[in-house]
Amino acid sequence: MKIISLGGLEVSRIGLGAMSMSAYYTGAGSDDAESIRAIHRALDLGVTHIDTAEVYGPFTNEELVGRAVKGRRDEVVLATKFGGGISHSGREGAGLDSSPANIRIAVEGSLKRLGTDHIDLYYQHRVDPGTPIEDTVGALADLVTAGKVRHIGLSEAGPATIRRAHAVHPIAALQSEYSLWTRDPEAEILPLLRELGIGFVPYSPLGHGFLTGQIRSMDELADDDWRTTNPRFTGENFQRNLRILDQVEAVATEANATPAQIALAWLLAQGDDIAPIPGTKRVARVEENTAADTIKLTSEQLERLNNLTPAAGDRHDDFGMSVIDR
Repeated sequence: MKIISLGGLEVSRIGLGAMSMSAYYTGAGSDDAESIRAIHRALDLGVTHIDTAEVYGPFTNEELVGRAVKGRRDEVVLATKFGGGISHSGREGAGLDSSPANIRIAVEGSLKRLGTDHIDLYYQHRVDPGTPIEDTVGALADLVTAGKVRHIGLSEAGPATIRRAHAVHPIAALQSEYSLWTRDPEAEILPLLRELGIGFVPYSPLGHGFLTGQIRSMDELADDDWRTTNPRFTGENFQRNLRILDQVEAVATEANATPAQIALAWLLAQGDDIAPIPGTKRVARVEENTAADTIKLTSEQLERLNNLTPAAGDRHDDFGMSVIDR
C-alpha cells in the first residue's frame, strides 16, 4: 500500500472508516467480532489509517476500535473527532461544542476508550459557530504540546475557517465528503489545501454505499438506516442517480474491477495528497476496497468519470447541510 503525507502525517493512501461498524447504517453494531476482523484484515493489507469519532455510537465505536488495535497500536494512525453532536462542558444547545473546556474533557474520554496515550489526528467534527476557531485551535495546540495529540484536523470547514485555523497552528488534514457524486471540494477547497500544504481525507468516498452497486432498491435498507431520509436515496432522486451508477459500472466492466474500486481509483488519481477512508464492517469489502490501490485508470476512463451525470438531491438532509461550514 502506497504511503502519502497529510500535512506531514504519513498514512496509507486508502484508510478505513469505522463509523458503519457501530452506527447509522443497516446492521451497524450487529457483529463486533466481524468488525474487529475487518480492522485486523485492513492492517494486514497495509492500511494504517483508522478513522472514528466519539459521536459514533455514541462512544461505542471508539471502544470497538480500541479493542481492535490493542497490541497493534504501533501499526495504526488513529484519527478521531470531537464536537459532532456531544457537549461535555454543560453549555446549553451546544452539540457542536468546540470550546476549550469541552475539548479538554472530550480528549480524555477518547484516549480512554481508544486505549492509547495519544491520538495521531484529532479533528473538530463540525465547525462550532459559538466558539471562535482561533480559540478551538489554540486549545488543540495545547494538546499537541502536552503530547496527547500529534496532529490537528478539521471536518467540513469552509475556506475562511481553514485559513484562520491554519494561521494559529498547522492543520494536517481536512476531512469532508468527496466522491464521484460529490464534487463540491474541487472549486475552492482543494486549491486552498494545496496552497497551505494541508492533506485531504474524503469521507463517504463510495457515496454512502451507493457507488458500490450493491443498492438497487430502497427495500434493501432497514428502517433505521439514515440513508432512508437522505435526499439522494429518496423518491425520484434515487432513480435518477442510478444513471451515475450505470456509468461507473460500465468503466468497471472495462477495467475488470468493481464499481467501488473504480470510485476509489478515481479519487486516488486526483492527487497524492488525498487519502479516502471507505467505511465497512466486512472483511470482504476491506479486501475489495484496498485492491483499488493497484488499479490504473486510462485517461479516457478518467475523462468519462470526470463528466458523470451530476447527482440529484442534496448530499445531506436539511439539518445535515445546516451544520456544514461554507
